[in-house]
Amino acid sequence: MSAPTPAEGTAVNTADLYDERGDELVSVSLQFQSLGGRSHFSGPVRTIRCFQDNALVKSTLNSPGNGAVLVVDGGGSLGTALMGDMIAESAVANGWAGVVINGAIRDRVAIGQLDLGVKALGSNPRKSLKAGAGEVDVDVVIDGVTFRPGATVWCDPDGILVEP
Repeated sequence: MSAPTPAEGTAVNTADLYDERGDELVSVSLQFQSLGGRSHFSGPVRTIRCFQDNALVKSTLNSPGNGAVLVVDGGGSLGTALMGDMIAESAVANGWAGVVINGAIRDRVAIGQLDLGVKALGSNPRKSLKAGAGEVDVDVVIDGVTFRPGATVWCDPDGILVEP
């Protein structure tokens, strides 16, 4: 049985996908929390590397997502939130499938009501900087796993898988 492509919109269980494809995929062992209203999400990777500054996250999620998943390497910082409910609402409006944040979000109850997949390390009500520091569409490494723009990522309550 072939796994459905993200465009088909069918929920793919990461455990089943790993059983099918094995070492063709890389599993992220870092324990992200599932915080969005969509439990299963997948799509082509877009990336941002930033630290306690969400200006690039906001501008990227305010552009057409076309079913992509934004992977944000926030350095694992829980000191400030890199996404709140208003940015998440713009992601939904712009057609993003989900967001994976190696860092914190805020407004987690409101984000949990949105049709958006969200994986993050936790939450913090503190706002981030808005200077625009960081890089977009570059390879990012989270927990030893490289996320390359254009690769496919699959997320569900069990975890995160990505094409190497």
